[in-house]
Amino acid sequence: MTAFPLTWLYAPGDRPHVVAKALTSGADVVVIDLEDAVAPDRKAYARAATADLLAEPPAVPVHVRVNALDSPWGGQDISALAPAPGLSGLRLAKITSPAGITQVARRAARADLYALLETALAVERAYAIASAHPNLRGIALGEADLQADLGMRDDTGLDWPRSRVVVAARAAGLPPPPQSVHPDTRDLDGLAASCAHGRALGFLGRAAIHPRQLPVIERAFLPTEADIERAETVLKAAAAEQGAQALPDGRFVDAAVVTAARRTLSLARRR
Repeated sequence: MTAFPLTWLYAPGDRPHVVAKALTSGADVVVIDLEDAVAPDRKAYARAATADLLAEPPAVPVHVRVNALDSPWGGQDISALAPAPGLSGLRLAKITSPAGITQVARRAARADLYALLETALAVERAYAIASAHPNLRGIALGEADLQADLGMRDDTGLDWPRSRVVVAARAAGLPPPPQSVHPDTRDLDGLAASCAHGRALGFLGRAAIHPRQLPVIERAFLPTEADIERAETVLKAAAAEQGAQALPDGRFVDAAVVTAARRTLSLARRR
């Protein structure tokens, strides 16, 4: 996996031909979905098909979104897929407490875990969840379920939960979370605007549900030429003189600014 994955493409686990296309889409990570995208009578087939695919490591990192722990299928998903040689991560749906993370970590000791926070209770416990276990590698919002839980008609009220999750991830030493999916696969202008807003809030990258969304997401989160130039200026100044300083254009440079500049240039290498 790249140091900073930007695109996470979902594909339904009961449609192996769609998963196969996802693996050649250019996404940084493919997420095979065993939860919302799969009907109850297809759960067993989706699990078996996914286990077959992951019997050997695929060319692209593959995560699996397993069913909720309190569902009839979550435990079976974890037992079947955690040992798979090709598994890069388990995405845990509808996590509401640190206990859910530690429960899975005991059962899947070698798996990297990612928690999806999809309820008001999960958001309130965001830091406790994010710091629950060393095997937890990231957190993210499930915005559709959260909107339903909060009774929202649209996403205008989601900025506080979004910021809460960004801060919790940072406080727990986790990478910046990716944004939740943009549900209209044809609204690419809206997707770009939403990504710009998410980037301003501190998100890095985004989940997608169609390959046409991937280039839009990548462009939105890659640094611009101006971003790269500013980052290079900061690092040159930091190399020439230790400690905090002011640049000729008035910008103040300290250790935090230098760290941000290094991340910008690391992302720029993807261009």
